[in-house]
Amino acid sequence: MASPAPPIHGHGAQLSLPDLRDELLEEIFLRLPGPAALARASTVCASFRRVITERAFLRQFRKRHPPPLLGLVDEEGVFLPAQAPHPSAPLSRALVAVADFTYSFVPEPDNTGTPKTWFPRDARDGRVLLEHSSRFVLKTVFTDLAVCDPLSRRYVLLPPIPEDMTVQEEHLLEFRPMLAPIREGKDEDDEDETSFKVICVARYRSKLASYVFSSITGEWRVAASTSWSSLGTAEPSWKRMYRYNYFRGCFYWTDLWRDKLLVLDTGVMEFSTVAVLTGSHVQLRNQPGQRICMSIVVDGTEGALEMLTLAGDYGPTSFYLYHTTQKSSGESSIEWKLENVMELPRRWLCSTMGATEGFLFLRCDRETQLDDSALGFLPEDNHVNFLSLEVKTFELKQVCMAKYHPNCVHSYFGFPPSLSKPSL
Repeated sequence: MASPAPPIHGHGAQLSLPDLRDELLEEIFLRLPGPAALARASTVCASFRRVITERAFLRQFRKRHPPPLLGLVDEEGVFLPAQAPHPSAPLSRALVAVADFTYSFVPEPDNTGTPKTWFPRDARDGRVLLEHSSRFVLKTVFTDLAVCDPLSRRYVLLPPIPEDMTVQEEHLLEFRPMLAPIREGKDEDDEDETSFKVICVARYRSKLASYVFSSITGEWRVAASTSWSSLGTAEPSWKRMYRYNYFRGCFYWTDLWRDKLLVLDTGVMEFSTVAVLTGSHVQLRNQPGQRICMSIVVDGTEGALEMLTLAGDYGPTSFYLYHTTQKSSGESSIEWKLENVMELPRRWLCSTMGATEGFLFLRCDRETQLDDSALGFLPEDNHVNFLSLEVKTFELKQVCMAKYHPNCVHSYFGFPPSLSKPSL
């Protein structure tokens, strides 16, 4: 009698029926149109939910389907959920029902002396960076920080930046904490999905310094320090380090100077500048009848630096977005080229509120209909409109409305609560 065939092992092993079924289900689920459809599929049966909620599958799904915009985090501590008719409104309502955007689960630091509270300072990958501060800051100091996940209610209290790193001869003028991924553009394993970096930029009269906290090491380090003169520029004349945006591993500040951008490359932790007043930007600055309001770097074509510049004309009120690009070719000075011009809705007073994940965010106040003899701008009501502009398609959508006028907001992208794993 012949002996039974030995079991098959190794790379060529056949999959069992359950494994094969799971692989087929994964291929089917990856082809669903988006997170909302995936969330509905996860409620069909226990087998579907088991496959869908595996971290490995969710990583693959995120590569094909970027997380949708669920709302805006205001630096005063208010969460503005996406509202109908925005397509993410149902997902946003589900998030608000279970998440805590009051951050009440984050404890007070032990060294609290004066009345303070937690204020949001950045949001990324389902996490919110909090700064423990008073509403009216009289003196710029290094503050206590925390990173939290409002959905899972988990948090990490960061240790203070060591004094031997922050002892400077000069007075601290501005302090800005920011969130960044541990690794930019690389595949992440399960451990890295809950890892993060906090980068703090400290501005002094003659220089800039940056400090980095890694959740992997649990420690701070001095990352970069450079003088304004070494950057080939003078000290900025106003405090605007809070106006930044991030993409492809770099932070950008667009309105510190009229002729340059400030860039912080988080891969090598170095500051640099990029010339702005070249090519089409020179013509735009000299265009009669329009006032340049704000410029912002956006995530567009690979291998190119792209900007959207908001320009306004107040007679009558009309605003335009000028889309310009600077192609990378190894040259030290490359001119900016005009790609597109978009007119925003008439009689709306607009301002940019940041850009991330391929979107530009705008705050717009609808103007009261005035006759030609009226002077100045009067809002139509007490509501402010927040809009998103997809950079690749230039599609404009209303995200939400608010009954007050936030000065600084951060976009919150994420998956439905049923598909979200803890980010900390």
